[in-house]
Amino acid sequence: MSAETFHFPKQTGFYRGKVRDVYEIDHRYLVMIVSDRISAFDVILPRPIPYKGQVLNQIAAFMLRATSPIVPNWLIDTPLPHVSIGYKCDPFPVEMVVRGYLAGHAWRVYKSGKRELCGVKFPEGLRENAPLPEPVITPTTKAHSGHDEDVSREQILQQGWISEADYSQMETYALQLFREGQRLAHARGLILVDTKYEFGKKDNQIYLIDEVHTPDSSRYFYADTYEENFRNHLPQKQLSKEFVREWLMQNGFQGRPGDQIPEMTDEHVQHFSQRYIELYEQLTGQPFQPQSFSDREVYEAVTEALRKLGISA
Repeated sequence: MSAETFHFPKQTGFYRGKVRDVYEIDHRYLVMIVSDRISAFDVILPRPIPYKGQVLNQIAAFMLRATSPIVPNWLIDTPLPHVSIGYKCDPFPVEMVVRGYLAGHAWRVYKSGKRELCGVKFPEGLRENAPLPEPVITPTTKAHSGHDEDVSREQILQQGWISEADYSQMETYALQLFREGQRLAHARGLILVDTKYEFGKKDNQIYLIDEVHTPDSSRYFYADTYEENFRNHLPQKQLSKEFVREWLMQNGFQGRPGDQIPEMTDEHVQHFSQRYIELYEQLTGQPFQPQSFSDREVYEAVTEALRKLGISA
């Protein structure tokens, strides 16, 4: 990974992910700076999307606070709109993907003729974007690079990646979080279609980690047009990163060897930015206030927040 932008007091590690730069502090805390980088099909696209980092971080913080009565989470502070500070947890090696509708990857698998995904059996006769009889969990492995892989509950337990007690608790938390996410979305005129949750452990306690209910980790439909579009076999109006994937697929890119990323024009970049901002305003009910910060301002805000946690040079 490339060199970090900052070096904070008592920094003990650094990791540059697809869209976030993560700084480990004193082996106890994480500083997560959410960039404007955008990835799809596990590939970082060549141009950043203005304010995407701010949007994702603010939605994640909003949702982490809203769901904290269900499960403890890693977040302590958000000193800047695109920066979060929280507890360092030992992450579990799987992501809990919860689906309430047959869409995206699940629909592509179903359309291919398969009726099982991650050990979950789907009924015959479903159409794209149909509601499932009840929400289901289709876990994936969690890859730092390359593609996440579908995996079943049985495989996870057989491999000994997670104890049955911990996995059962994660299943319970994931379904509770999904129901709350659906409730929050409904109140804002949206449908939470599917999403993913990541969990870790700290002091033998399971914590919700990473982002929650953001457009990078979730798919939303607009509630007011869902029934009519579904009845008429029309595409759903949605707010998620799926519109980026669809644009790439329409232009012949799916992350396969030899695929060329299509040109991202200024118009494409601006359109993607507006879609992210729209989701922020739709989900939170608050007008988006774009902000930019220099590296010095970021450093000073983070070091002040760390000082309040007892971390100083």
